[in-house]
Amino acid sequence: MGQTIINIGRQFGAGGLQIAHTIGDSLGIPVYDKELLGKAAEKSGFSKEFFEKRDEKKGFRLFHNILGTGRATDLTQNYINDDALFKIQSTVILEIAEKGPAVFVGRAANYILREMECLDVFICAPLADRTKRVAERLGISPAEAEAMIVKKEHERQAYYNFFTFGEWSRSSDYDLCLNSSVLGIKGSADYIIGFGRAAGLIK
Repeated sequence: MGQTIINIGRQFGAGGLQIAHTIGDSLGIPVYDKELLGKAAEKSGFSKEFFEKRDEKKGFRLFHNILGTGRATDLTQNYINDDALFKIQSTVILEIAEKGPAVFVGRAANYILREMECLDVFICAPLADRTKRVAERLGISPAEAEAMIVKKEHERQAYYNFFTFGEWSRSSDYDLCLNSSVLGIKGSADYIIGFGRAAGLIK
């Protein structure tokens, strides 16, 4: 198939992960979301649970008493900062992309892989639609869902802006920005594939 690399940024609740898996299934290529955390944990020696707690967040220091296997104690004398965590995860993303093909979800992959030929997509949707999707998926009230969306998006924005020196969700950083409510999950995935093929970015 060649080196098809697709990076998907997404608003929380816009269906970005579902779209990514639909694309992956259609093209027969792997999708990396939470899987990146396990691979980063293996590389660093920290526990996967730690990476899950720090996933797409910033502003934390990890001390020796919560180390995973202990192999990471060489990093910054018994603690690891956000920059080191981002570097570990970036290395994992780069290694996977070099072997390709792959679909990456979030984690500033469009920035990390900016020197490679990739299809960079941002998935958005109206707040009302995202609130409904999150409430139904998690079995919570619309008010709780909206509060969660606000919190998650603040974390993603802070994470992306801090490490990329850019602006999360800025349209000029992507090849395609798509409202998933217009075409739905399958329709959005099909549209992205068609766009990528027309652009020569999906082999």
